[in-house]
Amino acid sequence: MATNITWHPSLSRSERNTFRKQRGFTIWFTGLSASGKSTIATALEQHLLHLGLAAYRLDGDNVRFGLNKDLGFTEKDRNENIRRIAEVAKLFADSSTIAITSFISPYRADRAIARDLHAAAVTHPDDEPLAFIEVFVDIPIEIAEQRDPKGLYKKAREGKIPEFTGISAPYEEPENAEIRIRSDQKSVEEAVKEIVEYLDSKGLLKLSSADGRGLEY
Repeated sequence: MATNITWHPSLSRSERNTFRKQRGFTIWFTGLSASGKSTIATALEQHLLHLGLAAYRLDGDNVRFGLNKDLGFTEKDRNENIRRIAEVAKLFADSSTIAITSFISPYRADRAIARDLHAAAVTHPDDEPLAFIEVFVDIPIEIAEQRDPKGLYKKAREGKIPEFTGISAPYEEPENAEIRIRSDQKSVEEAVKEIVEYLDSKGLLKLSSADGRGLEY
């Protein structure tokens, strides 16, 4: 680990939020493969962008083929995969961007580390901890296997994919997720509406300007 580094203070988070006219935070989707979390995350990203909010989705397509292309699927590599994603999401959120992550992230401990990173991201006296919203996209594994758009469950059952979550590797369900969505019982549109209503209820989609006028989205 590098020890000859020094932290350089910059803008406070409140200043950055005011200049960008929005708050940054992380929406962390977790769930089994084929649960529908990426579909919901994509629709949510599009909806937030239509509202005029800066949002960016992190998923396997833009992380596993770049930043984390050196990692496999052992438990150790999965841990490191989630740790790196959490750090990147934290930076996006700190920049007053809404970070949306869509990964199985099967272990509670790893998701707790991601949450704690956001809670500890206070580098200026005026800063508040970054909000971290865990969205558990819940689905019975039987239905996930029926969907199985990439044929991964079938290959896992045949022993062709080792360490596959839900089959030969565990998935630890969230115990206190902010939002729980049964994707086999709700449409994508309904799921997005539920998430946006939650964000709005927590005041995350509005920012009061210096003169007291509310900037609503």
